Amino acid sequence: MYYLIVLVLLFVVELFYFKIADRCNIIDKPNERSSHTRITLRGGGIIFYFGALACFLTSGWEYPCFMLALTLVTFISFVDDVKSTGQLIRLLFHFSAMALMFYQWGLFSLSWWWLILALIVCTGIINAYNFMDGINGITGGYSLVVLAALAYINQEIVPFVEKDFIYTVICSVLVFCFFNFRKKAKCFAGDVGAVSIAFIVLFLIGKLVIRTGDFSWMVLLAVYGVDSVLTIIHRLMLHENIGLPHRKHMYQIMANELKVPHVIVSSIYMGVQTAIIVGYIICLNYGYWYLICVILLLSLIYICFMKRFFVLHQLSYN
Repeated sequence: MYYLIVLVLLFVVELFYFKIADRCNIIDKPNERSSHTRITLRGGGIIFYFGALACFLTSGWEYPCFMLALTLVTFISFVDDVKSTGQLIRLLFHFSAMALMFYQWGLFSLSWWWLILALIVCTGIINAYNFMDGINGITGGYSLVVLAALAYINQEIVPFVEKDFIYTVICSVLVFCFFNFRKKAKCFAGDVGAVSIAFIVLFLIGKLVIRTGDFSWMVLLAVYGVDSVLTIIHRLMLHENIGLPHRKHMYQIMANELKVPHVIVSSIYMGVQTAIIVGYIICLNYGYWYLICVILLLSLIYICFMKRFFVLHQLSYN
């Protein structure tokens, strides 16, 4: 009953946000770098924050430093959705938030180089999530797969977090998917959605890694990770400014050049990540070997795909 009430309340909150976004003209206008063609409400992913907030308020103020950190990144990302903010201000908010999350994890008792490594990894994951938020359904669908896997791991393999936290966030993702996982999306996640759900997923995976001392749990983000890293390498090879928007991710070429429907592309990413997670759980005693094999296989698929279809992207810009 609790989760049903949460689901309904989050649904109402999302509808209320739509009215605010419509009135305040918080919209996403398509451009040559976009994978959509309709003006759509932006920032619907703010519901992820309210999902985490609902759990925080009903759990006796659990994880206060993390919640403050999530509030910081959600706030600055929402402001950036409404009106572009300076890079220095964004970095200040993000690094402050990461420091708070590291404190919640208990990392400050470790050597300084662990903190630097954690900062690099966390920054990369958050940016990857943001980069991958480009078509209908991919952010919500992929996050749903990862969160469902984390819920199973927490319940059946190793407890690392209160189960209500994961389930409540899943409720918020389901609400978002209702409006976004469709041919004509009612809303996009926006930076506020991509960054906030990335921060939540990162916090949970971080707790799992710390609890088990096993970094191979990063396999939970293998598909996003390989696509993001190899696309950056590809763009560097093309001598492009990797800070500028583009349409060179594998999912973008599938959706734009190959004309595969957005929800199908998102479903493919979800399916591949699900298969990887199931395989990992089966091969749990060989986690690092499995992770290496997955990265190599995904990299091979990426390279073969680009060799075959990247020319279509080049032709579309000539």
